[in-house]
Amino acid sequence: MQFDQSDLAAALDAASDDVLDSLPFGVIGFDPEGLVTRYNATESESVCYKRDRVLGRHLFTDVAPCMNNYLVAHRFDEEAAIDDQIEYTFTFRVRPTPVRLRLLKAPGQTTRYVAVLR
Repeated sequence: MQFDQSDLAAALDAASDDVLDSLPFGVIGFDPEGLVTRYNATESESVCYKRDRVLGRHLFTDVAPCMNNYLVAHRFDEEAAIDDQIEYTFTFRVRPTPVRLRLLKAPGQTTRYVAVLR
């Protein structure tokens, strides 16, 4: 699985947790209410949040409030479908860290994703 592949949302949805953990980029899956449902090892190691601390918590208020803005969180609320990459800087609990985010929300899929390439 590649960060840039065209069907990444569907591939992430179909992937087991073991496959997600083997990816070289971070993956955060969350439901329509914003609660984290999937969180891979790469993301966990990058930000030092253990999976059990993140699952079931609100992504944009509890886990990554630095993404609670019109560039990221607002888009998931307002757009019916998203497949976009943006240059971004994480600032919560870490020194400013430039990343590339891939925002994924596909029609008919319950889980939305933020993929993080460092």
